[in-house]
Parts: sequence; C-alpha cells; structure tokens
Amino acid sequence: MILPKKQMSEEDIKLNYITPALQAKGWKDKITMETKVRFTDGKISLRGNLVYRKKAQRADYMLYLSDNNPIAIVEAKDNNHKVSDGLQQAMDYACKLDLPFAYSSNGDGFVEHDFITGEEREFGMDEFPTEEELICRYKAGCNQGQGLTLAQEKVMRQPYYSGQNVNTPRYYQRIAINRTVDAIARGQQRLLLVMATGTGKTYTAFQIVYRLLRSGMKRKILYLADRNLLVDQSIQQDFAPLEKVIHKINVAKDDRSTITSHEVYFSLYQQLVGDDDKEHFRDLFLPDFFDLIIVDECHRGSAKEESRWRRILEYFSSATQIGMTATPKETKYVSNINYFGDPIYTYSLKQGIDDGFLAPFKVINIKTDIGEGWRPRKGQRDKFGNEIPDRIYTNSDYDYNIIIEDRTEQVAAEITRYLKSTDRMAKTIVFCPTEDAALEMRNALARQNADMMKENPDYVVRITSGDVAGKKKLRYFISTSAKYPVIATTSELLSTGADCKMTKLIVLDKMIGSMTEFKQIIGRGTRLREKEGKTHFVVMDFRNVSRLFADPDWDGPIMMDEGFDPNAAKNRKNMEPDDDEIEITPDDREPLVKPVVDANGCKVEIIQKTVSVYDADGKLLRQESIVDYTKENIRGEYASLDNFIRKWTAEEKKEKIRDLLREQGIDLEAMKEEQNMVDVDDFDFICHVAFDKKPLTRRERANNVKKRDFLSRYSGAAREVLEALLDKYMNTGIYEIEKTEILKLDPFMKMGKPAKIAAYFGGKEGYRKAVKELEDAIYKDEVM
Repeated sequence: MILPKKQMSEEDIKLNYITPALQAKGWKDKITMETKVRFTDGKISLRGNLVYRKKAQRADYMLYLSDNNPIAIVEAKDNNHKVSDGLQQAMDYACKLDLPFAYSSNGDGFVEHDFITGEEREFGMDEFPTEEELICRYKAGCNQGQGLTLAQEKVMRQPYYSGQNVNTPRYYQRIAINRTVDAIARGQQRLLLVMATGTGKTYTAFQIVYRLLRSGMKRKILYLADRNLLVDQSIQQDFAPLEKVIHKINVAKDDRSTITSHEVYFSLYQQLVGDDDKEHFRDLFLPDFFDLIIVDECHRGSAKEESRWRRILEYFSSATQIGMTATPKETKYVSNINYFGDPIYTYSLKQGIDDGFLAPFKVINIKTDIGEGWRPRKGQRDKFGNEIPDRIYTNSDYDYNIIIEDRTEQVAAEITRYLKSTDRMAKTIVFCPTEDAALEMRNALARQNADMMKENPDYVVRITSGDVAGKKKLRYFISTSAKYPVIATTSELLSTGADCKMTKLIVLDKMIGSMTEFKQIIGRGTRLREKEGKTHFVVMDFRNVSRLFADPDWDGPIMMDEGFDPNAAKNRKNMEPDDDEIEITPDDREPLVKPVVDANGCKVEIIQKTVSVYDADGKLLRQESIVDYTKENIRGEYASLDNFIRKWTAEEKKEKIRDLLREQGIDLEAMKEEQNMVDVDDFDFICHVAFDKKPLTRRERANNVKKRDFLSRYSGAAREVLEALLDKYMNTGIYEIEKTEILKLDPFMKMGKPAKIAAYFGGKEGYRKAVKELEDAIYKDEVM
C-alpha cells in the first residue's frame, strides 16, 4: 500500500516521484544520472585530543552530459517542504561543483535555477528538460553565447584515463581539468592553475595531458620541473600509464635526429639551460616542436624575466603554456599572473581542509627565556675565546648571527619530549636557518634519541642540498613504506616539492618572512593517509613564525602586486626567490665569524607552551593546553571533587562518564599515555587533572582492597571469582569488571559458565551486588 504523499519520507518521494520523472525524460541511471553522489570526504575536526570526521556532502541526483561533464544537480525534499525549499542547497552545491543548472523538488514539481541566464522557473513533474534540451541550452550558453567549437566538443567527449590504481578525479580536479582543456580548445595560450599542496596537481596535469593527446589536440608535450625528484615522482607515479610515450631528456646523450619520436618529454630546466648558460634546448628542438608546456611549481622562478625557465618558454612561445603552483608569487618584481594570466581555477588549502581532502593542524607555540632577547655580559667571550659583540640578540639572530648551543639542545629536547609522549616513529621535518644549523640540530636530536639511534642509525638525518649522503636518504624519508629516516633536519630542500605524505610533525626553527615559503612549508604536512594512521599534523613553532596565519595573504584572494613593473623586473638580475620580500638590514646579514656560546655562557629554558587551533583559513579558533581544556570541561560537568565522586560512585556503569567526556573531545586513554600515567585509573586521572588530587595506580588501589581484607567476606569459589575480578581491574581498569561478558573470558571460563558463577553468589542479583561492593572497596577512601 502506498502511503499518502505527506506521510512519505524523502527517500519515498525520490523513489515514487522524482526518479521516475527524470527517467521519463531520458536521464538513465548510471549513464546520465547518478544518485546519492558523495563529492567531499567530510572535514576532519580536532576537538580536545580527539579527531573525528564530519558528514560528507552528498547530492541527491547528479545529471551528466558525458562521463567527464556533470551538468545539473537535483535536491530532493519530502512533501512537507515547499517545491523550492531545496533550491538554495542545490545552488550552493552547483556553484561548488561548477554546474550550470540546479533543481529542487518535493514530488509536486520542480524549481530550476539557470546559472547561464540567471533565471528561475517552476514547472510540473512531467516537464523536466530532456537530456537533449539541457545539453542544447548548455552548449548555446557557452563562450558568451557563441556555442561550443568543434574542438571543444571533441575534447569534451574524450574521457579521463581510468585503469588499475588510477582514481576517478575528485570534483575539484574535474573542474581544473575541464576548465583547462576547454580553455585550450578555445585557443587560450597561457593558463595558471592554483591548487594547494596535497590536492593532486600532478595527477590533474596527467589527466589534462591524456585527454589532449587522445583527442589529438596536442601531439608533443614538455613537462618542466626544477628538481630531479619531482620529475622522477611524476614519471613513476601519476604519469605511469603513459610510460611508453614518455622520454626524460638527457642533453648529454640525446640526439636531435632521434629525440623526436616521443610524445611526452620531462626535463629539468637546469638541463635545458646549463650552468655554463648554454641553451641546450636550441640544439635539440625547433621553436615550434612542442604544442604544450607544463611548468610545475611555477612560483619558483618561471615568471622571472631572467630565469632559465623564461628563456625556455620564450623560445617555445608558440606552445600553449600552463603554470601550476600551490602558491603563486606576486611581488614588485615577480608575477605569475602577469605571465600566465589570472588563475583559471583555484583550489585552496582552506577548501581542501573544509572538504576533508587535506589534513587539519594544530600549532604548538614554544617560547624560550631568550626568545625576546639575550645580552652578553660585559666582556663576555664565546667558547673559543672571542669577545661577543655587545647587543641584544633575539630569535632573528640565533643560528644566523650567533650560535647558542643550549638553545639547540633545548629545542631538540622539546621535540623529543613531544615524540615520546605521542609517537616516536612520527615522520618529522625540522626546518633550520642554515645547513650548519641543520647539522647541529641533527646531532642534538641524535643525542636526545640515543635509544632510537641504537635501533637504526638513520632515525634522525640531515637532508640538505649540500649534504650528498643526506640527500640519498630523501627517497626513503618520503616513502610511505620505509620506516627510516624518521626525523629529517633541513634548511631549504624539504620546504617544497618533496611529497612527504606521512609527515606528522613540522618544526619551525627558522625565521620565515615569505608567505610563499610559509605556505609551502605548511603544505609538507597537509596530505592525508588515514589508513596509515595520519589524520592531522602538528606544527611546533620556536620562532613565532605562526604569526603569519594572521596575515591577510594566508588564504586571501590572489592578486597582482600593485607595484609590479614588468620593465623593472626585466632589469633585475640574479634575483633570489624571496629577496624581494624580505628587507635585509646590515645587522641581519650573517657575520663572517659567528660567536658560539656554550651552556656555561648561556643556559636556556622553555618558559611557555601554547596549543593553538586554527580554522582552515588561518583564523585562530582557540588557544589551549589539552590539560586545561580537560580541566575546564570536567569542572563544567562536575562542579567540585565531592560532586564528581558522588556521580562516579552512583553511576552503575562507569563507562558512561568516560563516554560523556569523549563527546566533549576528551580521550582519557590518549591523555594518560601522553603523561605516562597509563597505570592510573580513569577515576584517579580525572581527580588529578581537574581537582589536583594525587593519583593512585590501579595496583595501589587493588593492594589496598587486599589489605583491608575485604575478600574475607567471601569464601570458596565466590572468593576466587572476586580475586580474579580484582586482578582484571589492576590490569585493565574498572570498565571491564562491570561487564558480565567478562565471565566468558579466562580465567572465569575455567570456573564454569556465567550462570554457574552467578550461582556462587546466590544468582545474578547477588553477583551484581558483590561486584558493586568490590567497586566500593576499590574507591573506599573517597566514598567514606
């Protein structure tokens, strides 16, 4: 029997009214219509010391004009809603998904919003547009009403690559791919794609290349990068399906007569323009050889007028050129936008975290007692007998202008303390001011972690551009399968490009004045690897670099610098990547000889630690210590120690109190582990954290029960059962002995079935009473 429409659920309305109405107009399930489409993963939230996912965003219906191109979204509501009640939600989703049409229905009719014309209309259930009608309207509205070109139609029909170990594009990747190939089909020659680190820029580039090659729109493609690691990663991973048509350029071996047989070419720009300034690309290729050039990490120099990349791009000026970056550079002297144009699509770190595709983070800001200033004593000399220049030194000086050995040791000790309280095997990158400072930090961490170095001497390594042995460890550090190295100290090498998927801790112990560099460093931790246990990451900041989260440029709109002058940029020679962003005064320049002060000359202490939780767009949500957060929430629930003890004693199932605290973001087990108190009862731990009461271990409480001779009230098998329960409490805690299921485990199984054990106490109620008396005995000091 079919229910009246007003009594139907939303699912009933969809099944009986909306789905048939769509199918009647030619929208066939799984071909042109998909239901319950999840397009985000759900934001990962950090609350207290708990990590959990919010609900993913789903569309009730998605309509497609081809596999690559969804065209409309339909939101359903039950019949107690108006026809248009779901339209705003449908429009929000359509904007996010870059769709031209949005619909809402309650089973009585449809409401349509047309993003092409801006018009809205309501119509009956039998009047939904057919597939042909909607596609016609979409095509007519393209290109400012000029319609689709033949090239656009051809590339639009070309499907994505799909195969073993290749995922279907996420919604934002699909938008980036579609907008790019569409713009190229319309003849646009320079394009900029801005996608946050960890969102799959290289995968997106592969799908663009695949569709352009297979549609015949492009035949010869050059992929440029500035690091061998990036090139090899791209060839071996995302571009692997095209391995038969790929060639990695080697100017020493390649010959102009034989190099032309490939389709996709990879190269370092340093190879095409040598250190001797020779333009090898002229010897290998004619100017019109390439149809498409992709510049990876284009913020690192491609827009500089005098860069090697720019010379390559200008030589192949007839080719379509795509710049890809997570952090476009816009300064007085450098502009990605000036060269490539406004971004054709931007997917930011904020969007990635909000959608649940990128890992959120916490910041632990750590202050030392010399961070704001240290001044040497009159006539004080360093460890080598050199007099220390008399001035006030701050975080901007340490390791740059002066070396304070105990500061390095205390930073290493704090990093070690954190890893010991969380996960000793958490992949960690420590960013230091110089390569020498990275070596000293590596040595200090090795001393602090001698037990782990004994297990494997690669537990902590220095990985810098000047350390040949260390650079060889990079491939293992970024591997998701290799355990070692665990900690990498670096200066610049790991700040960008290296795909460190499992990085859980980023340590900032260098001054950073460039927003571009800051975003790149934070990007080292944003990749999610839930199956391997990485759901978020922590930034440990020793130099107050996290102040940059408050900068409007952290996640603001990408705009060209008002002072950018392309003519001035052309005349600017040998410019380093960030020296246009950091004003260097004479005192900031590294001295020829840095004073080295040992612990006798300057003893350093950690004086403050603050845990900051930021919103995805860099807004400070709260600052907290986990202990203070826990104390505040427990005291909010239980006004006093006596009140808590009464509630604990009265609660038949103590697990309810633990679960209540979990709902508030408090994981007692994790906190106990962090504070090396796993042998303490949850009761004692709560009293200790919230009410400053000295805790007893479970063993101490169990022994107190035995000393009071509580067990002498029982004899025979009943006493054996209670003794076994007390042992269980000592080993696992109070929650287990409250469960009757425990009687099905050893050693109780040897004593008989649960009913037989209960009989030792006169039945089930007698057993429960005995367990309650045992609990009272365990907490006797508190309940008297």
